[in-house]
Amino acid sequence: MNQEKEFIFGIRAVIEAIKADKLIDKLVIRRGLTGELSHELMSLIKEYQLPFQLVPNERINRITQKNHQGVIAFISPIEFQNIEQIIPSLFEAGKTPFVVILDKVTDVRNFGAITRTAECAGVDAIIIPEKGSARISGDAVKTSAGALHKIPVCRVQNLLHTIKFLKSSGIQIVAATEKAADYYYQTDFTVPTGILLGSEDHGVEVEYLRISDKLVKIPILGEIESLNVSVAAGVLIYEAVKQRL
Repeated sequence: MNQEKEFIFGIRAVIEAIKADKLIDKLVIRRGLTGELSHELMSLIKEYQLPFQLVPNERINRITQKNHQGVIAFISPIEFQNIEQIIPSLFEAGKTPFVVILDKVTDVRNFGAITRTAECAGVDAIIIPEKGSARISGDAVKTSAGALHKIPVCRVQNLLHTIKFLKSSGIQIVAATEKAADYYYQTDFTVPTGILLGSEDHGVEVEYLRISDKLVKIPILGEIESLNVSVAAGVLIYEAVKQRL
């Protein structure tokens, strides 16, 4: 995808894009932006609950040298879904929900690869946080081999709240962490399950580990201490597939 097509710049152009219900991934706004139009923009961002980031002007200049007026909106190639609608519909259809939760997986290629594996394995949805997640760009769609157009992706404001919602809906949360005592194949994946994976640098946040139902690890027999997160995702997802077949 041409990078120029992935974002819109200029205050008026971005305002019109929001009003036209364009799929906005996120906005970057120059810190200290003032004026009547900027107030209108911020009101729309609040009304539509769009994620935004206040940044120095140099950051925006690195994205484009054109007359951006301190505002850039990145366009999402997919439409995000609502996990709180998906889960009840799965139960109503007599299915055993199977979701993947990604905590701060920021690498686009890893995200795309996980999505591709999840779609192949029949995962019902992927859940990502609004902040600290890979941006869903044309590169992500390409790496996913088009899976991002086929599997529901749910971007949530508060991942802790979402995990608690899943648990209250009867879904066990299985978190992958090297701190676990049990191996992944010792867990029952035939029940409604959410597999929780963290970034390679920091792993799953401690507060999420505390409320997870199961902590599991993958045997590491070599000297390198961890697997690439997309490989770890494939191992866990297909263990669930094996048990459910």
